[in-house]
Amino acid sequence: MGGDHGPRVTLEACRRFLGHQADAQLLLVGAADALQGFHHSRARVIAASEVVAMDDSVEVALRRKKDSSMRVAIQQVKNGDAEAAVSAGNTGALMALARYLLKTLDGIDRPAIASPLPNAKGGATTVLDLGANVDCSEQHLLQFAVMGSALVSALTHVEAPSVGLLNIGEEIIKGSDVIKKAGELLRAAAESGDLNFYGNVEGNDVFKGTTDIVVCDGFVGNVLLKTGEGVASMIGGFLREEFSRNVFARIAAVAVYPLLSAFKNRVDYRKYNGAALLGLRGLVFKSHGSAEEFACEQALNRAYDAARNNLLERVQARIAHAKPLLPGFANDVRPAETCSSS
Repeated sequence: MGGDHGPRVTLEACRRFLGHQADAQLLLVGAADALQGFHHSRARVIAASEVVAMDDSVEVALRRKKDSSMRVAIQQVKNGDAEAAVSAGNTGALMALARYLLKTLDGIDRPAIASPLPNAKGGATTVLDLGANVDCSEQHLLQFAVMGSALVSALTHVEAPSVGLLNIGEEIIKGSDVIKKAGELLRAAAESGDLNFYGNVEGNDVFKGTTDIVVCDGFVGNVLLKTGEGVASMIGGFLREEFSRNVFARIAAVAVYPLLSAFKNRVDYRKYNGAALLGLRGLVFKSHGSAEEFACEQALNRAYDAARNNLLERVQARIAHAKPLLPGFANDVRPAETCSSS
């Protein structure tokens, strides 16, 4: 029911997903009248009488809309009836409901939003946090690195993915006190064999593909995400405008079409849709609110791959191994500052 387009897009994405994944099953949660036209042998409708709107506050989602499609969907994961939940709805509400219903894993104070961003190497750099935690301690950043390593390892089968700490420079003396202390913790984790820590990286390293994973607080991560999306959109818009009004550009485009097509495919954010909410006792994935059918299907694929590759168990195992590096993690009871980004 969520996102900018609702069932018109999400149901078509479900049809495509079921067509491509022969052993997958879907529980479609939402208003019965909106979903009644969907029929598939591997899909079942679960009715929910309410919908969390994109502008609803966390309080409304938690306390007033107790039969929302978002809440009922996450409840399926808690009950063990589903292995993962996917939503294109209100990010802040999704994080709050997931944390309330599923709780965090032992050793994790705050869940984080992790998603791959396209890089110049033709692959993707996984960045976290992308908006769940505006203010983070050094131990939170270490926890993000551990969870991100488990995510990338599970989905790409790279046993020791490299981790970079986002900073204003590569030198260890640069950055805020939190970043410097986080660097010390990450280096200690590398020495103990818990992480493959590369060192400090800068914003351009995300898109260069310098490391497999980049760790940062949610404020910086969300700005980075939206900036990258904006640049890709700007380039696409510029090319369309130039080709439409300039005959010479159109002629040249014929010659360079294969190059332009390859570039468009490489920076296509739709391919990387589906952000994992890491650190919970269950798998929850967030689809971009403006996602159309193809992008929404990718979010379903990402959740399916995570469940199939035992992401939750991998995260738990890595946290258990790294736990000695997190003295006092249970003493931090500050609530997470959540920002809603669709």
